[in-house]
Amino acid sequence: MKHSIRILFLSLFSMISLAGLACTSYLVTPGASVDGSSMISYAADSHIRYGELYYLPGGPQPEGSYYQAYYRGTHKPLAKIPNPPYLYTVIGFMNEKQVAIGETTFGGRPELNDTTGGIDYGSLMFMSMQRSATAREAIRVIAELVEEYGYYGGGESFSIADPKEVWIMEIVGKGTDWQYDRSNGEYFNADKGALWVAIRIPDGYISAHANHARIMQFDREDMKTSISSKNLHLINEPGIETVYAHDVVSYARRKGYYNGPDASFSFSDTYAPLDFGAMRFCEARVWSMFKEVNSDMEPFMDYAMGYTTEERMPLYIKPERKLSVQDLISFKRDHLEGTDFDMSGDIGAGPWGLPYRWRPMNWEIDGKKYFHERTTATQQTAFSYIAQLRKDYPDPVGGILWFGVDDANSTVYVPMYSGMQRAPQSYAEGNGNILEYSEDAAFWVFNKVAHFAYLRYSMIMPDVLKAQQELEDRFFSMVPAIDQTAKVLFEKDTELAKAFVTEYSVSSAEYTVQRWEELFRFLMVKHLDGNLKREENGEFLTNRYGRYPIVEHPQYPEWWLRLIIEVTGDKFLVPGQD
Repeated sequence: MKHSIRILFLSLFSMISLAGLACTSYLVTPGASVDGSSMISYAADSHIRYGELYYLPGGPQPEGSYYQAYYRGTHKPLAKIPNPPYLYTVIGFMNEKQVAIGETTFGGRPELNDTTGGIDYGSLMFMSMQRSATAREAIRVIAELVEEYGYYGGGESFSIADPKEVWIMEIVGKGTDWQYDRSNGEYFNADKGALWVAIRIPDGYISAHANHARIMQFDREDMKTSISSKNLHLINEPGIETVYAHDVVSYARRKGYYNGPDASFSFSDTYAPLDFGAMRFCEARVWSMFKEVNSDMEPFMDYAMGYTTEERMPLYIKPERKLSVQDLISFKRDHLEGTDFDMSGDIGAGPWGLPYRWRPMNWEIDGKKYFHERTTATQQTAFSYIAQLRKDYPDPVGGILWFGVDDANSTVYVPMYSGMQRAPQSYAEGNGNILEYSEDAAFWVFNKVAHFAYLRYSMIMPDVLKAQQELEDRFFSMVPAIDQTAKVLFEKDTELAKAFVTEYSVSSAEYTVQRWEELFRFLMVKHLDGNLKREENGEFLTNRYGRYPIVEHPQYPEWWLRLIIEVTGDKFLVPGQD
């Protein structure tokens, strides 16, 4: 049965746009974390995105000022949206009030992609942070903006959190229904707006999403816990746990997507129907994280790997242990290790166990379609973060964005506090870009190390991981002292506390980039030309005369050499042997 279903999915599986298969996000509620913090994660996995730390200063806004929205996928100009009188400062994807947001793209039904709207997912993220003091306010801002200006794009999942709550919000366009306005002689899109659902993750539970819509059935009957977009003014009521677009079901009926009972309506199944790619490339990443914290996830492996659709994974689960920032960082570095789908264990990994596959992920040989795995850690990550939001600290101290650029597996996560007043120069916008190399830009320095490590992964990565652990251990050991000092300063002088956390975050970031540049030089010397120079504690050993290094020549593994013989026959056989 499993085999036949797998063949069915493979035969129906069309080549999907891998540019959209990006971003893996985790959501952890305060009751599920070791320190009572809310946590979300995000990875900007993109072949065109540059890794930098965004900084949007807040404060009073002059009359007539506006936000210029752009489509994040192409930089196409969209709507100019007037600013409110006051905006909050944003560092990365967290604001000064400890509201954080992340996303994953799921696309959904292609005919629902709307290219007429005035605001896209990226602008929604930035504007919701600029205008919101809580996660609930961020949801309201997003809902109101798409209603007024129209939504540009397809399906997106948002992780939205503050120190008290964590929400998942999924949104999809309505496509276009062109109608003629006789009053002005122009055509307009009668389906302006978006379809969406937002659900609060129950405290003590965790969730995750990775490029596929995961909200299925949701409550619309109990007005004490659930409201539609027509009642957004009630969103701050404590009991409200579900918010949705008022036409989320009626629109599906009108389009012929759904004709069952209201209570059985599933947002995901209706607006983003499952296919093999959605499971194997997307849901597999969720499963890989869930299985690390809950022993009941093994039965969902067949679903995650695209073998069956009989039982979908739940939107959220209760972990068997409480999670830390370090746990989420570890999950970000996953290559399906320890499973039958481990990327480092098949022939595609080469002789040095490389757990990466260059794009495209799909190919066709002799009329049959094949694929590479899509794991959480991937080479094309521009930046990623863990947002740690803490209610027991004042806002400038409570929020920490553990931020890294490039591949999550080889990056270093540096603590960036919510009270920061500027971005570190090495991480700042404008210091290089995806087409312009900059010597002191964190993105390019980390890429140098990662790309060098990809050449002989099993030989070089141990040195990278050693340096990575050294730096991250340093930050995790120092942050508690920084927290307490900043908290004391905040009670005396708010601005002094902000200056303190700014200096710590900036200096930590600049030190990290400097250390990584030193690591690159060390690795280049140690592993030059595929050789291995012997060293102890970072010091290279020399011969008895102190002149030349002691050089070793790592051998290819025997299985690789046998494969060469299998493919080439006697081509490289030394003559004269029996």
